[in-house]
Amino acid sequence: MRDLTRAEEQVMQVLWKIKKGFVKDILEHFDEPKPAYNTVSTIVRILQEKGFVEHTAYGRTHEYYPLISKNEYSKSHLKTFVNDYFSNSFEKMVSFFAKEKSISTREMEEIMKIMENEVKKQKGIK
Repeated sequence: MRDLTRAEEQVMQVLWKIKKGFVKDILEHFDEPKPAYNTVSTIVRILQEKGFVEHTAYGRTHEYYPLISKNEYSKSHLKTFVNDYFSNSFEKMVSFFAKEKSISTREMEEIMKIMENEVKKQKGIK
């Protein structure tokens, strides 16, 4: 799956939130100063060319909706991130954030609980 530019990702964030909408609907969800209508329209068409978005035509007006879920993109993006920056090792990534004090003690404890539960689930232990 191709990576998105920052602008494309902002538009996708809105579409994931609203599920479907016209360019004017997408624009409503941007903070001030809002981008130009034509800018958002162009970004949506690029997203369509990349296979992230499709539309339903109502005459000359198009209602856009995501083809790729936020979860699908997140998984793909995270895999690429871990591969590019942490030699494809989630262990190295978590270790990096823990050592950089980017993760609080409480968050580390929660991560450990989640991991312990997942290990049990994968081993078939109740």
